[in-house]
Amino acid sequence: MSISFRTRGAAVAAVLALVACVTPCSTASAQRAKPTASAGPVKSAATASGRTIFREDTYGDESFWTDSLKMHEVIRSSVSPATALSVGLKVDVDALPAAVKTGLQNKTVDLNSPATTVTLLKLGAVVGVIGKVDANNNLTSVGITCALCHSTVDNSFTQGVGHRLDGWPNRDLNVGKIVSLSQAITPAQRAVYESWGPGMYDPRFNLDGKNMPVVIPPAFGLRDVKREIYTADDTISYWNAYVALTQMHGHGHFADPRIGVNVNNPPDQVSSKLAALRAYQFSLETPKARAGTFDAAAASRGRAVFVGVAKCSSCHAGSTLTDVNEGVLHTPAEVGQDAAYAQRSGTKRYRTTPLRGLSNPPQLKGPYFHDGKAKTLDEVVDHYVKLKGLQLTARQRADLIEYLKSL
Repeated sequence: MSISFRTRGAAVAAVLALVACVTPCSTASAQRAKPTASAGPVKSAATASGRTIFREDTYGDESFWTDSLKMHEVIRSSVSPATALSVGLKVDVDALPAAVKTGLQNKTVDLNSPATTVTLLKLGAVVGVIGKVDANNNLTSVGITCALCHSTVDNSFTQGVGHRLDGWPNRDLNVGKIVSLSQAITPAQRAVYESWGPGMYDPRFNLDGKNMPVVIPPAFGLRDVKREIYTADDTISYWNAYVALTQMHGHGHFADPRIGVNVNNPPDQVSSKLAALRAYQFSLETPKARAGTFDAAAASRGRAVFVGVAKCSSCHAGSTLTDVNEGVLHTPAEVGQDAAYAQRSGTKRYRTTPLRGLSNPPQLKGPYFHDGKAKTLDEVVDHYVKLKGLQLTARQRADLIEYLKSL
């Protein structure tokens, strides 16, 4: 991000700018990986290792967040759990001992104290944030992981506290709001960050200075999808590498001359972990639509609309519901999307997004399209009705929406 961190302004903003350089996709990697598709189920040993990497590995990014920015000092003195939760950070209830859970329930745990935040970090309970705490309960270092943006919780204990949902995008994470509070940014930058909103992030703003945030996407249901990210620049490991080096400030080497990026931050703490990380990501299944969230009979009729008069399956093809597996990419005009964002990518085109977990409340309900411009599935259908000149009856539109909810 185009932001100077030389001065730390408001304590809250400076601390939680910790998440400011995280992008809407996973983690680390080294040089560009060659595009290769997933092939079937993954090995359990690799999956277990990948889960640890996904949840806990910072790729050495403490050298930036701790050594350079001194974020551990600000957190331990100024950031309370209440503040962290208010900007979308999550707490893993399974990492909390019984005494802490009891204290939260009877309100004897002080959620307005930074000391409580340090305790939560010591327990490994803050999703996507790794802190080291010494014997005197001093926070000595802090770093971030993939899970910050690509995990949430089920809110089973209370809002923002629950069991982990790995691969589910954190659509509550308000990176722009966090950064906008900092006194270390210009008014023009503040206007950019405040325009993003929860669940939105621009993974190229810190490189080209353009403001085009995208929706943080899910990291589940990728096993048989050949290329990830909205513009299909390459495989998931490519994007993991991009994020790790250009956004998380991990250690390794990422280069892509198509977008003019060449970042080298030795020693390499990324490339050896990519295969296992990918294995875990490929193991994350798309959550099934919950009973009662869609009309099954209407959804059955809607499938006929999807493959028939609406012609959705001409692009959302095959078992993965995307023609990217057939090597097809689309010009912005073909899909009625912003040409400017595509121009920032390696392909200059858009991939057909796999349809997965479209309406699994409350964590996965919209917005839709890469830029979130469709707030509801009704707006998605309306977009294509206008773009393709479709002639759908009110019944067909309603049934199609119920089918999309069922995916």
